[in-house]
Amino acid sequence: MRIAFAQTLVELAQADERIVLLTADLGFGVLDEFARTHPQRFYNVGVAEANMVGLATGLAESGYIPFLYSIATFASLRPYEQWRNGPVLHRLPVRLIGIGGGFEYGTNGVTHAALEDIGVMRLLPGVQIVIPADQRQAQNALRATYAAPHPIYYRISKNENDDILDLDGEFHPNRVEIAREGKDILLLVAGPLARTALTAADELAASGTDAGVAVMTSLEPASRAALADLLPNYRLVVTVESHRENGGVGSLVAESIAEGGYNCRLVRCGVNTVSDGISGSETYMNKKNGLDASTITRRVHEAIPV
Repeated sequence: MRIAFAQTLVELAQADERIVLLTADLGFGVLDEFARTHPQRFYNVGVAEANMVGLATGLAESGYIPFLYSIATFASLRPYEQWRNGPVLHRLPVRLIGIGGGFEYGTNGVTHAALEDIGVMRLLPGVQIVIPADQRQAQNALRATYAAPHPIYYRISKNENDDILDLDGEFHPNRVEIAREGKDILLLVAGPLARTALTAADELAASGTDAGVAVMTSLEPASRAALADLLPNYRLVVTVESHRENGGVGSLVAESIAEGGYNCRLVRCGVNTVSDGISGSETYMNKKNGLDASTITRRVHEAIPV
């Protein structure tokens, strides 16, 4: 996904000279084309994420649209104070690109697991959070949002998987995308785990449960109205995300249910354990934390209303 995202950024920069790309000494191979085609608008600031956000704040004040590239946990947490005090408080069009959400950097250990990034971004008013599920959706999301006047956090997968046919690349910031219709329960998912949710829906169908799958690509702020239209139609909603159970999509949906007074139960599938020091592949870590199709299916069966 990150390669398709970077290629689209090159195309947009060709047409819009306001686009500037900064990297914190990462992305070599992914960002080479931008550096080659737009060398006057490409900066490697070194391992200095906080300074990178400070530079971007000044660039945005001067009329540019800066994109900042780093691994998701570093992009979101290291420069958090500068992000809050600069682009957020001054409502500037700075874009943080966080690469590799959840356990995508699994073998690098817990320091590289981005499990809090959505939660900390949700705390800040006016920050749009974009979490594409596949590369076509990432490209369309970038084209639709890059010129917005407010700060944006893009959580972009480092994996280059096939597109999800059920989504057809659709992205609308004011909408939750329906990947599969279903009348019994709703699986509400963010990011590339949409593939896992669709597999779980197949498993549930085999046992007689008609599960819908909805994909949230734009979390804040527009998703609230879309959830208000969707949630009242189900007695059971199951959120699936490569993030802590608290703070992310599960919390957003819980807030929406409570504030709207909807008569539906919520089950949150996310990470709720403290690290035990064990690391492994993304597949291994997802299964270890209950983010595999079989565990999701089991949790649905345990929670289906009678």
